[in-house]
Amino acid sequence: MSAATAQPGLLLFGRRAGSVLLALLLLVAGVWTSWSTAQHVVFMEDREQGTMTVVRCSGEACSGSFAPVDPEGEPRDAVVIDRSIGEHKGARVPVAVKPGTDEVVRTGGPGFLHAWVPLGGALLLAAVVLGGGLRSARLAWGVGLTGGVLLVASFATL
Repeated sequence: MSAATAQPGLLLFGRRAGSVLLALLLLVAGVWTSWSTAQHVVFMEDREQGTMTVVRCSGEACSGSFAPVDPEGEPRDAVVIDRSIGEHKGARVPVAVKPGTDEVVRTGGPGFLHAWVPLGGALLLAAVVLGGGLRSARLAWGVGLTGGVLLVASFATL
């Protein structure tokens, strides 16, 4: 076999390997980014839980007061939550407190879906990479639809 005939096979392998690696990198980054918030929603038993009443929203965050569910918990005058489309002044949001901070994350179904939004975006990007690099339309559509459903469900529940 000459070098000229082996070269197209190497290019094909390189394209496929590069596409798979890039798609995996996107998915790992999506899970990593989502997990920083999702861990507080998934493992709520270990977190202080309660209700936040939104007082003010500005830029990327909303702030308000926190009333714990546990009667032995301490109410807080000022906690902060990342802003999403669901918060407005006076809204009461079920939350869990991030340990050692005054930051809270939304809990329940909407909080779970909202925490995984970065993964949904990563799935959409990975679908483009898989469709173009691997020329696998079924895989690309499956991954893309999964990401799209996750994003739409998150938007609908907030």
